[in-house]
Amino acid sequence: MSQKIPSSLQSIKSLPVDFEFVGSPTSYPIEMSSPSRDVSSLSIPENGEARNEIVEEKESNVEDAEQANDESPYCANTLSVEDGLSMGDEDLDSAALPLTSISASRDSERRWSDTTSYAAKKKLQSWFQLPNGNWELGKILTTSGTESVISLPLEKVLKVKSENLVPANPDILDGVDDLMQLSYLNEPSVLYNLQYRYNQDMIYTKAGPVLVAINPFKEVPLYGNGYIEAYKNKTIDNPHVYAITDTAIREMIRDEVNQSIIISGESGAGKTETAKIAMQYLAALGGGSGIEYEILKTNPILEAFGNAKTLRNDNSSRFGKLIEIHFSETGKLSGAKIQTFLLEKSRVVQCAEGERSYHIFYQLCAGASPTLREKLSLKSANDYKYLRQSNCYSIAGVDDAERFHIVLEALDIVHVSKEDQESVFAMISAVLWLGNVSFTVIDNENHVEAVADESLVNVAKLIGCNTEDIKLALSTRKMRVGNDNIVQKLTLSQAIDTRDALAKSIYACLFDWLVEQINKSLAVGKRRTGRSISILDIYGFESFDRNSFEQFCINYANERLQQHFNRHLFKLEQEEYIQDGIDWNKVDFEDNQDCLNLFEKKPLGLLSLLDEESTFPNGTDLTFANKLKQHLNSNSCFRGERSKAFTVCHYAGEVTYDTSGFLEKNRDLLHLDSIQLLSSCSCVLPQIFAASMLTQSVKPVVGPLYKAGGADSQKLSVTTKFKGQLFQLMQRLENTTPHFIRCIKPNNLQSPGLYEQGLVLQQLRCCGVLEVVRISRSGFPTRMSHQKFARRYGFLLLENLASKDPLSVSVAILHQFNILPEMYQVGYTKLFFRTGQIGVLEDTRNRTLHGILRVQSCFRGHQARNYLKELRTGIVTLQSFIRGERTRKEYAILIQKHRAALVIQSQIKGRLARRKFITISHASILIQSVIRGWLVRRCSGDIGLLKSEGSKKNESDEVVVKASFLAELQRRVLKAEAALREKEEENDILHQRLQQYESRWSEYELKMKSMEEVWQKQMRSLQSSLSIAKKSLAIDDSERNSDASVNASDERDWETGSNFKGQDSNGGVRPMSTGLSVISRLAEEFEQRSQVFGDDAKFLVEVKSGQVEASLNPDRELRRLKQMFEAWKKDYGTRLRETKVILHKLGNEEGAMERVKKKWWGRRNSSRFN
Repeated sequence: MSQKIPSSLQSIKSLPVDFEFVGSPTSYPIEMSSPSRDVSSLSIPENGEARNEIVEEKESNVEDAEQANDESPYCANTLSVEDGLSMGDEDLDSAALPLTSISASRDSERRWSDTTSYAAKKKLQSWFQLPNGNWELGKILTTSGTESVISLPLEKVLKVKSENLVPANPDILDGVDDLMQLSYLNEPSVLYNLQYRYNQDMIYTKAGPVLVAINPFKEVPLYGNGYIEAYKNKTIDNPHVYAITDTAIREMIRDEVNQSIIISGESGAGKTETAKIAMQYLAALGGGSGIEYEILKTNPILEAFGNAKTLRNDNSSRFGKLIEIHFSETGKLSGAKIQTFLLEKSRVVQCAEGERSYHIFYQLCAGASPTLREKLSLKSANDYKYLRQSNCYSIAGVDDAERFHIVLEALDIVHVSKEDQESVFAMISAVLWLGNVSFTVIDNENHVEAVADESLVNVAKLIGCNTEDIKLALSTRKMRVGNDNIVQKLTLSQAIDTRDALAKSIYACLFDWLVEQINKSLAVGKRRTGRSISILDIYGFESFDRNSFEQFCINYANERLQQHFNRHLFKLEQEEYIQDGIDWNKVDFEDNQDCLNLFEKKPLGLLSLLDEESTFPNGTDLTFANKLKQHLNSNSCFRGERSKAFTVCHYAGEVTYDTSGFLEKNRDLLHLDSIQLLSSCSCVLPQIFAASMLTQSVKPVVGPLYKAGGADSQKLSVTTKFKGQLFQLMQRLENTTPHFIRCIKPNNLQSPGLYEQGLVLQQLRCCGVLEVVRISRSGFPTRMSHQKFARRYGFLLLENLASKDPLSVSVAILHQFNILPEMYQVGYTKLFFRTGQIGVLEDTRNRTLHGILRVQSCFRGHQARNYLKELRTGIVTLQSFIRGERTRKEYAILIQKHRAALVIQSQIKGRLARRKFITISHASILIQSVIRGWLVRRCSGDIGLLKSEGSKKNESDEVVVKASFLAELQRRVLKAEAALREKEEENDILHQRLQQYESRWSEYELKMKSMEEVWQKQMRSLQSSLSIAKKSLAIDDSERNSDASVNASDERDWETGSNFKGQDSNGGVRPMSTGLSVISRLAEEFEQRSQVFGDDAKFLVEVKSGQVEASLNPDRELRRLKQMFEAWKKDYGTRLRETKVILHKLGNEEGAMERVKKKWWGRRNSSRFN
């Protein structure tokens, strides 16, 4: 580290990082310089050593140097150095010195003997740093010696030293999503690449294993369910918080190791929003049980009670939090736990100009309902002293009333009851009213007592205590001297400090109680599996004009986190390479261990000296500052300042701290009187707060501390507690696989689209982005033990190597998949892979496992189907037996019921018949009696008439007359009964005839349908015969016409032959036209007859069915129609056969004529040629 790079090798840094060097650099033992030296070499000396001269007139007709492909740093020709120089140093100096040990090839060493850098020699683009610190991209116009002329934007031309130019990347690499892809890795190239992506709303960029996130200060379309699904299904691989979170989930499931996502950056860089985005992705992927909604709803609560507006950030987290999200064995969310660190309590009672206190104060004043306002005696925010001292009551674009309703909804979701919510808001209102409590002087010694006004009364009502009790607690202090208790009156400053301490303690305890309630709601319980992903969102590095105790603790925490970052990405990485015996060239990085030692060293560290001075009763902030200067001035990271200030050289830069209030804030004392006041309150929350404070007390304070107005119980100091929390946090993070997200703030104005190079560069240097990329480029980020590698991928081997050791299996796997040797290295215990190499094996493994699972699923499906088939067959057989048995039983029961029904019916019918017979018999007897009576009366009337006309007859004659009448009646009755029986018999005969007629009618219909089908078939056959005949005649006719047209075109000297042929052809056409006319007439007759027969048959069917009335016998007419059709069909067939014979004869005659023609034609031609 201490050795300087030889000047003859300084120009190596101007080469691209992917160059390799050949040769034996034995003359120079090379070791890289520290990053701080590299950074300083990039700046331009302000004393004019660079001697930049502005060229008055821009040179014209500057010809570019020839572009030789074999010399380009982007071509395939590479250089190598066996001693393994570390490439890609951010200090890319281009000293004009000989490079005798470097060559592109054996026959091109002379090209590299030139001392001019490649970019200058080829007139490429280079970066130049302006006096204001910004970098400009310029083009090299000419180079002479150690000076170059470059052209900058706005037509500026400068003459600069070549060593001050930094090579730029080609345009094709503009906006790459991973800084590892840059050919030249230097500060201006990284700045430009980030700015290029930032201007296109691509705020995420990879720097090896680290994700760089630049705060856009606006909404960007990179989030939502669509993007979540895309990153889940790996359809998008762009850098994103979703991608980091997805990697954490997959590694947790694959390696069964807890993961952590560490989000760091300055205040206002977007850490809180980044943490919420990561939680949204976890909730989307692991949701389903409902716990994800509770986890997400913790964000509005923690932001309302723990975030505030500062000069640099409208939503600055004034506390640190670690959210540990637990997962079940199936990868679903099962619960969460939140741990908080160092809430900034002083903000409750004191705010700087232009800042705000915690959001919940303003949200409660703006959004409380009228009922709640009356119950809490709430007023506007500007009516409270704690809130109006900063003259800032609102945030642009933020509706506090709406945010308050969101907080209420979130409290309901995390199961905080309405009563507890009212108690929480009562405590917040009590803190606000405490700030309005005033004091009045009561004697000449400047002793005071609290004024019993509206403020004091409201505080007493809200916390549930007596007005006099709180008045005494704020104005007096009880002390115990020996066995006596002494009441000491307080001065105005002491009373104000007591009041403010009570307000801060109430709010801090309220915050801790809320976190505890949230953890109870999110408790994992029996669902704990040990798998978890922790998201750390902690305050970023802070440096203000005046830095106090809070900034001191915050920056110490950031130093510890930076050490964790360095340890995992630099120290452990390189130590593991060396311990495992792989070829590795160490990369230098800026280690902050010295600064950590300054804080933590015992007994002369900053924290130890602060705790020591805090225990002294007469210790003041000035004595503390003097003690620091006395003991730590020799430390390189410490510098004493005037008065009570001192400066610490942090990893992110120097910060000057003002020790005013350090001791008081570190002690964080709350007097026993105030604790007893809270414990005596009737409300539940103050009692809980008092119990919590008493448990934190470790020892009683005795001796001189009473005289200094100390407390009756001494707690652990704030720094001691905070240091313990940090060590626990680091221990927890050490047991996880870390994933780092570095948030960058592009400007201090919180303005979208504004990119300040200096501010961004400072943050990039702080987080060591360039060193991370260099290590990732040359390192092996993926590693796996031989045993695990063989166990995970051994089944992919084509050969069975189960008997061999894991190392042999691992090497066989690497050879089988043709992984290049430079892409991996084999260590003593592990295999090391470069970025992306393990993905090929993992994809093959997943595909193979997927295929195995598919085969297994098919086989299991086949087994299940066979089993189901057998089971179904057995079930069907069993069901058939059961159903048969049940049917037989039901049938037997049905038969019994049927027989019983028949018996019952016979009995009922017999009974009904008997009743009917009796009724008819009685009616008949009655009718007979009436008729007989009428007849008797009639006969008796006739007899009386006869007696009056003639002689009287005797009684025997009357009896004879009556008997004759009765006999006549009986004869008539018998006759009527006989006639009735005859009519019934006739009715039965008619019914039988009707059934016979119906059966005959159905037979007739079937016969008629069959006859119609026969007729249709015969007609179709006749029609097809006619069509065939027509086609044959038409073909013959066309052939004759063509022959006639040929014969008619002979020469004039063949007129005799032509006339002869014309006569023959005319003679042949007439018979053919006659045949066509006959066939057409036959076709017309066929159509007409088929129409007539069809109509007649249809009419007879309608008459038969009764649809048409006609005075004819349809059966007889149908037989007659059939006879007529058979006669016509026979006659038509005969005529058709005769026509065919005639046509055949015509065809034979035509053939004979053709033969005659051919003979005549041959004789004619032979005579002609002779």
